[in-house]
Amino acid sequence: MAKPNVIKKEDLITAAKECLVEKGIEKFTLRAVADVAMVTQGTIYYHFRTKEQLLLEVVKDICDGSWKELSQINEDVISQAIISAKSRCSHDSFFHKLFLTLVVTGFNNDKIREQLGNILMQENEALSKSILKLWTKSPIEGVSIETWGVFLNAIVDGLALQALVSKNCSIENTFEELEQLIIGLDRLTNLGDGK
Repeated sequence: MAKPNVIKKEDLITAAKECLVEKGIEKFTLRAVADVAMVTQGTIYYHFRTKEQLLLEVVKDICDGSWKELSQINEDVISQAIISAKSRCSHDSFFHKLFLTLVVTGFNNDKIREQLGNILMQENEALSKSILKLWTKSPIEGVSIETWGVFLNAIVDGLALQALVSKNCSIENTFEELEQLIIGLDRLTNLGDGK
């Protein structure tokens, strides 16, 4: 039996995540989300006009949760950020399958492209804020902290893409070496400060 149409948008996003985990992105429909949430399909349409809009909200919710967690970390920021990024980076990562599916959809849909662009900008800003907890200035002259945020975000998304398309991608080693790269850059910053 369907619940009355009084359901929070956040609860529908949670139901959409459950649906993605249970059915995978290939069988993800608004009807399937309605079934998981035990509401009518009309209720889903009331909150989300299209499947893509709902998927964008799921991506945004996951990103917001990750960045909120990271923003509260004051010690060992590098390791925690690496663990968080690595946890979403696998051959079956529904998050990155979802994200990349939306990217492809965005090539022909300006609204989705714009919304994804906003999500990426928020991620870049959150990364830059996390980097400022490590470095008071950039380890390399001429490269701003904001640009380091963009670089690191692009590296993580690129690693996720490689993990999705190649089962042989060595994520463990790659993320360990990414952490060493960041630690090395941190040392450069401290050397520049005379420490």
